Amino acid sequence: MARSSSPSLSLSRCRFAAAYLLPSSRSIFFRSQSSNRRSNLGELIEIDVAASQSQSQSDPLSQKLEDAVHRIMVRRAAPDWLPFLPGASYWVPPRRSQSHGIAKLVEKLANPIGDEESVSVASGRGWPCSDYFIKGVEPESVETEMASGGEFEFNLFNLKMPAFYGGKLTTFEDDEKESEYGYVRKVSGPVVVADGMAGAAMYELVRVGNDNLIGEIIRLEGDSATIQVYEETAGLTVNDPVLRTHKPLSVELGPGILGNIFDGIQRPLKTIAKRSGDVYIPRGVSVPALDKDCLWEFQPNDFVEGDTITGGDLYATVFENTLMTHRVALPPDAMGKITYLAPAGQYSLKDTVLELEFQGVKKSYTMLQSWPVRTPRPVASKLAADTPLLTGQRVLDALFPSVLGGTCAIPGAFGCGKTVISQALSKYSNSDAVVYVGCGERGNEMAEVLMDFPQLTMTLPDGREESVMKRTTLVANTSNMPVAAREASIYTGITIAEYFRDMGMNVSMMADSTSRWAEALREISGRLAEMPADSGYPAYLAARLASFYERAGKVKCLGGPERDGSVTIVGAVSPPGGDFSDPVTSATLSIVQVFWGLDKKLAQRKHFPSVNWLISYSKYSTALESFYEKFDPDFINIRTKAREVLQREDDLNEIVQLVGKDALAEGDKITLETAKLLREDYLAQNAFTPYDKFCPFYKSVWMMRNIIHFYNLANQSVERAAGMDGQKITYTLIKHRLGDLFYRLVSQKFEDPAEGEAALVAKFKKLYEDLTAGFRALEDETR
Repeated sequence: MARSSSPSLSLSRCRFAAAYLLPSSRSIFFRSQSSNRRSNLGELIEIDVAASQSQSQSDPLSQKLEDAVHRIMVRRAAPDWLPFLPGASYWVPPRRSQSHGIAKLVEKLANPIGDEESVSVASGRGWPCSDYFIKGVEPESVETEMASGGEFEFNLFNLKMPAFYGGKLTTFEDDEKESEYGYVRKVSGPVVVADGMAGAAMYELVRVGNDNLIGEIIRLEGDSATIQVYEETAGLTVNDPVLRTHKPLSVELGPGILGNIFDGIQRPLKTIAKRSGDVYIPRGVSVPALDKDCLWEFQPNDFVEGDTITGGDLYATVFENTLMTHRVALPPDAMGKITYLAPAGQYSLKDTVLELEFQGVKKSYTMLQSWPVRTPRPVASKLAADTPLLTGQRVLDALFPSVLGGTCAIPGAFGCGKTVISQALSKYSNSDAVVYVGCGERGNEMAEVLMDFPQLTMTLPDGREESVMKRTTLVANTSNMPVAAREASIYTGITIAEYFRDMGMNVSMMADSTSRWAEALREISGRLAEMPADSGYPAYLAARLASFYERAGKVKCLGGPERDGSVTIVGAVSPPGGDFSDPVTSATLSIVQVFWGLDKKLAQRKHFPSVNWLISYSKYSTALESFYEKFDPDFINIRTKAREVLQREDDLNEIVQLVGKDALAEGDKITLETAKLLREDYLAQNAFTPYDKFCPFYKSVWMMRNIIHFYNLANQSVERAAGMDGQKITYTLIKHRLGDLFYRLVSQKFEDPAEGEAALVAKFKKLYEDLTAGFRALEDETR
């Protein structure tokens, strides 16, 4: 009797009758490819030889079956060492488009084995793969035992499940417990098409090839899956296995994120460098994102056993560093009654610190949780933002402010200073935590961040100096890394930011740059043969950008205690040639609320930050009016006047080029000089000096107040003198008589914030009063 069955069966013991092997009228039981999941898992072929058969009778049949199996294995590129023993089991990989050749050879000799019989004998049978195939161990000798009725029994060698079913092959690791697999059919750069993937899900994480390259399913058609691979695909061949993990691309969230640097799929670069001893990331390397063995100081909150806890509740705190206390929350999708809460002490990320019971089911939790990167973390509600994001850059804080929880875009050509502004925000903003994502930019920029950030310090309210790196997480996916991982790096960064937001923190995420992310989308889209839109970008570019920026905002967090958190997204955009009509820039500007446009001409004149005050805008000015009213009731009027002066200067420049500056009215001359003060001594900042690298908001307000006060007094003096007899007051006279005050206006930026707020405010007030007294004295002299 010869049989062919699905691999849901396995063989450990079989009984055979002593009758001769006779032909059967029943057709062979065989499954070709179909929607049934078991169809692609292989075939089990058995041959039973009657004990009373002579050698001459059994050899031809055995030889035919052996030849058929051998031909199948050759077609599947299997090693040429397949053994054949009577009563042995062979695990045969499935064919892709046609049935096995062995079906015709043994059709008249086979009896089918149905599903009902499969269930009845499954408990007594092993899996269709022997130790020979797993470890290369020769099978044990066949032992026979005569029984009544002329029957005998084969005790076959030990059979084990292959790696695809939970065992272990020499070429595959099964850390993720993969249960199904497919085969590579096509490789095109970072895009791989695999067959035999029926039952797979969109955005499911897979392992491709013998190197276990990480990939993500982005398209499904029948049982074929299109996969974007996040590592170099060189060396992949047709029929390489694709292992499913049955989970989406996720990040690990817990203590140990801050101060670390990851790649686009959250692999820790420092750990990889130590283990591999190489400057490049080895292909297929699998390293836990967070150190599972590091001990953390765990301090439970007010919860006790028997309390009810729901998703988002903060049940403990962990001391992460001297700047940050990590607040441990229950995962959003969990709830139940506490049956165990670990006492205060030191625990690793593998230790159980909480056990819940819900509907009679107990579940244990550690300080570590996992979350899919493409799924926004849930919140209780979204709130209106009303607190400014203070960056330390005067042009941003005073003229074009953003809010905590806002969306900002920094478009600019090469060399305009996008990265410097992004780094300045990371260093000096009033955020509690910073996630800096280097997406497709130069590697030396990330190296600069790694060198500079540990040396930078921030002053806490109690006067302590702490390293900025203690509140920063870096996600590095530089331009020499695989293109597909650029998209993942953006989602990895925003998911980490949302995790800290759920603790009640204000988080800033810098994405440098989203243009490189869009270019990765364009390359993947082109390899998928999708219809291109403007400049070759996919038609869904705007939708992808919107779904990313939508994850920003100020929210009311899930769980208790009641708390608010925010995620601010600042995305740098690199339009080719500085053309703001680029599709990425246009799509971004239709989404974000703050536009900080960088000007190449300003950068060429060494005016930094090179934010063009004529094209930039902020839609948060109205939302921040209540904050400004509390801080300084006059600030809104002062800012409006400053904008008018800068706009008026742009209008006058054309006239000056035609008739010259001397032909202008005295009021226009004052406008031009005041605009020059604003441009050169207020809007421009030197990021490499201790006094000007960071400007507190109170200093920005007082500097603008004094400049506008000078403008108002000068205009008033000119107008009053024009209507009176006596010497006329001109701009030349003002600058000559009040040269000392004018110099003090220019020198305001040199005041060092390290002197303290009280000392600086006193100096600015003194200048304000001296300006008033100086113009009064000038008017008295000219009467």
